[in-house]
Amino acid sequence: MNDNSTDHHSNHNSNSDDSQERSDRHDHRRLGRELDLFDTDPLIGAGLPYWLPDGATVRHTLEEYIRGEERRAGYRHVYSPVLGKRELYEISGHWSHYSEDMFPPMELGSEQVVLRPSLCPHHAVIYRSRSHSYRELPLRMAELGGMYRSELSGVLGGLTRVRAIQLNDAHIFCTLDQVADEAGAALEMIRRAYEALGIDPVRYRLSLPGPGGKYVAAPELWRRSTALLTEVLDRSGLPYEAAEGEAAFYGPKIDVQVADGAGRESTLSTVQVDFHQPERFGLHYIGADGGKHRPVMVHRSIIGSVERAVAHLVEQHGGAFPPWLAPTQLVILPISDAELPNAVSLARRCADRGLRAEVAGPESGSLGARIRESRLVPYQAVIGAKEAVDDRVALRLRDGRRLEPRPADEVVDRVASLTGAHSTELWDGPA
Repeated sequence: MNDNSTDHHSNHNSNSDDSQERSDRHDHRRLGRELDLFDTDPLIGAGLPYWLPDGATVRHTLEEYIRGEERRAGYRHVYSPVLGKRELYEISGHWSHYSEDMFPPMELGSEQVVLRPSLCPHHAVIYRSRSHSYRELPLRMAELGGMYRSELSGVLGGLTRVRAIQLNDAHIFCTLDQVADEAGAALEMIRRAYEALGIDPVRYRLSLPGPGGKYVAAPELWRRSTALLTEVLDRSGLPYEAAEGEAAFYGPKIDVQVADGAGRESTLSTVQVDFHQPERFGLHYIGADGGKHRPVMVHRSIIGSVERAVAHLVEQHGGAFPPWLAPTQLVILPISDAELPNAVSLARRCADRGLRAEVAGPESGSLGARIRESRLVPYQAVIGAKEAVDDRVALRLRDGRRLEPRPADEVVDRVASLTGAHSTELWDGPA
């Protein structure tokens, strides 16, 4: 269980008016509605936002990026149901340690089923369903799957605290000797994703148990897990802080912390070492000696919940997403109706290259008004009479730069190259 939905610490600087102003201006709840990314309705329920087309585009693009990165790193993707028998969570330990945050069981004939609060019990069962040799390890299993938390109404807010969560989750089943390398590789995946997304973590945290919490009583397993994660952090060279009371119920974790404009801190990504669930589910692999051995389970989430990740990205960028993530990547602006055929042709070529382009014609207002309306779009391609003659465009970049007119196909190639590389840069080379 990548337990990053219960952590939302406040780290205010009450004297910073600039910080509060930026926070208000970039509040993802306000921007989400203004930009038609997502919304809520009392009839659907609190903590259950729905995604509008532009928000769904951002979400889908983010999910596909993560899946692609995972495939390149040797992960295999699975699907598992969002329901499970109560017995499943009794075995995993969620029922005894986490039931207060779970929805009540539903009666189904003589059985009780529960909306899952986590994906890890399902993945443990999937692993258990086939025999495994030490030659298969590490076995990396990933899923972008739904889970549900019975959050109280008072803590719900926008996309950061919701009741239906789409989690970027993965579990690595490996030998003890492989744990440090696998956890370190997960941290490196997080670093690369943050670079592509333009996210700056505020700190790395080694989250440990604290007094009074509901934790699995296995002191030796806690000691081993903590030592392994400490080794991973020390090897990474990343500065980190230890924090008591922030561990998952079954083990310590590395949390990657981000902050909003007002300095409120939350966990976005996690890496965890788990000796507990492999034991509870009786997981094993056949070693080189022909005997049964217990694997270690490394939990890791590159972007945590999609909801919280998008909320942070909206606030981080004020709606001006990196070009590869933007709902509309290029807006085509014909100056008059005469250039509309050129604009439509360019939009078709963009679509053929996988780019998200829209035509904003004269019917939408003056050129100046259309440019202002599309201020958050990374690229604005203006087509006037001169450009239309030889299929050229005058390109404006979101940061205010204006490029000399150039062939439309060259623009498509350059934009497709930058977005395909998941670059945060608007343009490579001189404008």
